[in-house]
Amino acid sequence: MKTHNSFDEQYQFTGKVKTWSLIAIAIGVITIIAGFLTGHEQRTFSNLLLMGYYFTCVCAAGVMFCAIQYAAQAGWSASILRVPQAFGKVLPIAGLILVIIVVAGLNITHTVVDGGTSHIEPYLYARWATHDLHIKGSSIYDAVIVGKEGFLNQPFFLIRIIVFLAGYSLFGWLLYKYSSSEDEVGGMKFYNKSFLVSCVFLVIFGFTVPIFAFDTIMSLEARWFSTMFGWYNLAALWVSGLSVMTLVIIYLRKAGYLPWVTEDHLHNMGLFMFAFSVFWTYLWFAQFLLTYYANIPEESAYFYRRWEPDFMVWFWLNIVINFGAPLLILMSRDSKRYVGTLKTMCIILIGGHWLDYFQMIAPNTIAPHEHWYWKVISWVEPGVFIGFAGLFTFLVLTALSKFKSLIPKKHPFLQESLHHHI
Repeated sequence: MKTHNSFDEQYQFTGKVKTWSLIAIAIGVITIIAGFLTGHEQRTFSNLLLMGYYFTCVCAAGVMFCAIQYAAQAGWSASILRVPQAFGKVLPIAGLILVIIVVAGLNITHTVVDGGTSHIEPYLYARWATHDLHIKGSSIYDAVIVGKEGFLNQPFFLIRIIVFLAGYSLFGWLLYKYSSSEDEVGGMKFYNKSFLVSCVFLVIFGFTVPIFAFDTIMSLEARWFSTMFGWYNLAALWVSGLSVMTLVIIYLRKAGYLPWVTEDHLHNMGLFMFAFSVFWTYLWFAQFLLTYYANIPEESAYFYRRWEPDFMVWFWLNIVINFGAPLLILMSRDSKRYVGTLKTMCIILIGGHWLDYFQMIAPNTIAPHEHWYWKVISWVEPGVFIGFAGLFTFLVLTALSKFKSLIPKKHPFLQESLHHHI
């Protein structure tokens, strides 16, 4: 294995990784086309929303990671900032894909027969975007949904999502731009700008990302609401993003790049993954326990649907994977420093949070149309996942290859990072 020691050496995105990422994209495209052509339109839209949201959240986590490091004036992470910066560079593409999926899901309709009557509804967000829900006298008129139409209407809904994603992308671009300019001129000017932008971003992100989760995911179950849902999604975004970042760093290190990354840096990433998996569990349990204890019909409907036989196994498997696995595997110091263990844990958490998002989305999209246990997970799910994983890999590694250097050479805390030890 060749070691790339020079700070000026660029990453070369070639070879098997590039080939396999393109093959994965092709598999995803074929799966999506086959899903629409074989009568699985509803399931395909459901999986497109799931992976579009997952893709966007992981990229947003990269911007969040950079912002946290700058705002905290952290030194240990200076040498690995190019990886989350690459996530931020891909965020506009991820956001655009998500917006296209949402717009298509809202405007492409199909006929649903229920109790001898039929109505036309969109493939996504049918519980509030179906036209007949808002017409008094129709068989599915819903006064509760009508009461929410000031917030849940297509123009305002799409404006919010577009503004949020555009804003996050802008902050990601600014952090990248300032870091690149810092490499050219040095000094504290651009670091101070990065610090200021990061503080502003974290305030805006903290207030808006729960609304983004309310819109994109919670509104699928428009009658139900939870004030904890946004923070629960933020925790999932952060853990899944950390897992993907760590996996990319491990890959680059194995390929001979980032030779300055040591077990101490990986230990810190493992600490983040462990700590916020526990935080995710706290939010999961708090939301579940309060709903279970209160037993109010309009609140318990969400969990009741996920306790149906079709989804019961996946409901409990979600907590086992995303809490039990990191608790048992990442608690010890050595496990966070051993690359093989950390890599395995990253893969487990990436799959675990796919299941988490699946639990949030599928009961409101797939379940009303397919009620058979073995159809809960079909060939569409892995195919779409592979496609988006390939697209993410291709775009992020392409973004990394565009950097003049894989390290911010004139970051004021670079030496602290290069000599990081815990």
